[in-house]
Amino acid sequence: MNKFLLLDSGLVDGFLMSNAAIHVNPIHKENKVLFHEDYFSEPPRLWEVRYDNSYPNLIYDPQIERYRLYYSVFTYDKDAARTPLNERVNKRYKPTEDRIVSLCYAESKDSIHWEKPDLYLHEINGSKRNNVILPYAHGTSVFLDTEEQDKDKRYKLMTKIDYAGHNNFMAVAFSRDGIHFTEPREWAKYNPQADTHNFVFRDQKTGHYILMTRIWRNGLRIVAKSESTDFINWSEPQEVYRGNGFQNQVYSMPVFQYANLYLGLASVYHEGDQIDENYDTVDCFLKFTTNLDAWDSINDEEPFIPRGAGHYPTGAPDCGCIYASAPVEIDGRMYFYYMGGNGQHTNFRETSFMRGYVEKDQFAYYTNKRTETNAILQTTAFDVYGDNLKVLMKEETNAQFKVEITNRKGIPFEGFEAASMQVSEPDEDGYRDITYNGHTLSELKGKEIYLRFTFQNIKLFAIQGDLSKIKRKY
Repeated sequence: MNKFLLLDSGLVDGFLMSNAAIHVNPIHKENKVLFHEDYFSEPPRLWEVRYDNSYPNLIYDPQIERYRLYYSVFTYDKDAARTPLNERVNKRYKPTEDRIVSLCYAESKDSIHWEKPDLYLHEINGSKRNNVILPYAHGTSVFLDTEEQDKDKRYKLMTKIDYAGHNNFMAVAFSRDGIHFTEPREWAKYNPQADTHNFVFRDQKTGHYILMTRIWRNGLRIVAKSESTDFINWSEPQEVYRGNGFQNQVYSMPVFQYANLYLGLASVYHEGDQIDENYDTVDCFLKFTTNLDAWDSINDEEPFIPRGAGHYPTGAPDCGCIYASAPVEIDGRMYFYYMGGNGQHTNFRETSFMRGYVEKDQFAYYTNKRTETNAILQTTAFDVYGDNLKVLMKEETNAQFKVEITNRKGIPFEGFEAASMQVSEPDEDGYRDITYNGHTLSELKGKEIYLRFTFQNIKLFAIQGDLSKIKRKY
């Protein structure tokens, strides 16, 4: 069976839609700090001066049965180090050019309780007792390449080596164990600004390596993509997505593949109007695409990981800025780990590692826009190759639901009208079987079919079945 998330606008006929609106289904936050920056803790970790954005990279390695986190830390930052927490409220943060950002490591057996092990790799403040993997590494991404045949390259690292001043360059490194990496290897060509989360992954569609990074255009932050077949030689980064003016710039965007789509976790930075409530803060929105080169929004008014309530310094730990990792599946749910800051992006803030989840396939849903009227939603065309048809939905009070299988003109095929439709109880994943009395879906093989939903007080998330999407003309 194929799975189709209805957040993909390519599945919906917008001309035939009535009273239907799409909403992002935000993560269920656990509102628990898993760990935080420890410069002012007791005992202090003197190399954890400021997490800043921190750009988390979460991985589960089945060989060692550990969840592994790679995150960025300012290991040297004069103003953060010399300003105690109780003095920060009435003082403006003033970063200096000599700040040093480094890659750090933490691990967990159960995904909840985390340790920052001493790695003894690099000397910081006169001691090697720290969890630093690589100093002078800006916006680093690490991922476990499960398809790599060379065991010494199982773990791959992408970063912007950033020494003080203007001495900086893109680089890659490799590791067998995820701790001891090779000397960073400079890109042979190109040196984008890349002052962001330089997120890398292997594209399951092409087998190529993809880097999502950042360039600038006319003072605006722009998402750019680079590609490689060997993880060493990279194409020139090209723009693939931009937000909306100064007030909605995409600061970083980790990407993951899901149900034949690419989903992006866009940290959207709000500049442009200093009297706005959200000025100088960062929300996390969900984006999608089918091809990596042209990204779409789901709902620009609804964050996928919303900021917590309040303001610095008494607000929620994530009331200021959100930077997420690509998700991991745990116990049948998609867990999103993120770094949440409790203050403005350019000011003092303390950052915490947190998480939340959504049930599988429940990233966004359609429901009726006006409560007193049914919604109508018709899909684009499908081919049929079997008998299975399932729908993922959630019922609310006074729910109504039916789905007809129609031709292009919206006329139901005989036997597939609403009156003969049956809906099962949900299975363990929440999907319900759709059947029609005395008829099977395979009767429609060779025909171009459309699904026409009529519903009220329903959240409609996804379709699953023996269907293949017919390419749209437009």
